[in-house]
Amino acid sequence: MAFATKAYAQTVPQETGSFAAAVPPLDLSGKLATHTGVVADAQESAMVTEGSSEAMASAISMYEEIVAQGGWRKLPQGKLQKGIKSNAVVALRERLVRESYMDIDALSVADPQTYDGMLIGAVRNFQINHGIAPTGKIDNRTRAAMDVPAQHRLFMLQDNQPRIEAYGQGLGGRNILVNIPSVQLELVELGKVYARHNICCGKLDRPTPTLASKVTDVTFNPTWSAPASIVEKDIIPKYLKDPGYLDSLNIHVFDGVGGPEIDPSTVDWENTPADRYHFLQAPGDQNALATVKVNFKNPFMVYMHDTPHRELFAQNNRYQSSGCVRVENVRAFINWILAGQDGFDEAQFEMITATQETTVMPVHNVIDVRFMYLTAWATEDGHVNFRPDVYQLDGAGFIYGQPDPVGSA
Repeated sequence: MAFATKAYAQTVPQETGSFAAAVPPLDLSGKLATHTGVVADAQESAMVTEGSSEAMASAISMYEEIVAQGGWRKLPQGKLQKGIKSNAVVALRERLVRESYMDIDALSVADPQTYDGMLIGAVRNFQINHGIAPTGKIDNRTRAAMDVPAQHRLFMLQDNQPRIEAYGQGLGGRNILVNIPSVQLELVELGKVYARHNICCGKLDRPTPTLASKVTDVTFNPTWSAPASIVEKDIIPKYLKDPGYLDSLNIHVFDGVGGPEIDPSTVDWENTPADRYHFLQAPGDQNALATVKVNFKNPFMVYMHDTPHRELFAQNNRYQSSGCVRVENVRAFINWILAGQDGFDEAQFEMITATQETTVMPVHNVIDVRFMYLTAWATEDGHVNFRPDVYQLDGAGFIYGQPDPVGSA
């Protein structure tokens, strides 16, 4: 791994005061920052591997040195993109040198005031490591990320180190790493990323829990049992406004799990507890889980699944679920999970889902699952990554469990 700081003569004023106050509010605007796809040829290190603790220790040492040297200045205002020539470009070079995105020699090029190709490449690398669309120019999100004080970046790394160590315990050769703050998951083989998938995680008031488990089965054409929280907050209010709502989504109401079906029009819903009846959605195009879900033992009753609302994967704000994790390009995801098992392939996926009959396929391969909350991590191949603290858990000692809704304290 290659972590190093580049010292240079210019003195940077020491950062003082509450560095946490300088962290910008959550901004998920701009172009789509991450994409779904196979990256196996790149041989990229996963978010959490056997070498992650060492990588984090090296990154912490690097940022301790940056802080000791005075941190970095905020960028001056003004447009910063290809072709611009100004003193602000020199300040940008200094900022990138501080965090080792450029070598010290970048300050002594023939024309340091010009926003050139080398600078574009360095900005893109910064953007990738911060979950920002790699445009190579300084947009609002990039400027805000660059202006977060070095002290706070150091704090984030230190705060995430225990999480890294906990999430790495017991990981086998094949694993699914779900990182909530980056709204992405990695499919990992022997510490290298096979593919990344954009995901949707829990809303700020219905956060996704963190957990460690193993995949047990894949359920095709699943039924959906609506949790009492969703029945109370979503289903009953919509049914009271539109009596045809349940029929339109093929949702049936039963007198308990396995009990007889009842006519919902006979119930006084305004005075009936949400958990009194069992709401079950049949398989089909309108099913909340769409074609398939992936199960694993956990106390939170969450799982990973397809969705009929695939348009959500095209936006950066993917905190849209009620706690479970929706996966983009779920067919490729399932193919990886079931690889080598009973000759399963995408054609079989199509045949099974076309029946619209619920089919449970146990998973024989050992695949570890981690739902993680990492706002900072360092990889074995030398990248230091940061993401927004969307559930406001940094500094709370949080590792595993069900977070409280944001703003509930």
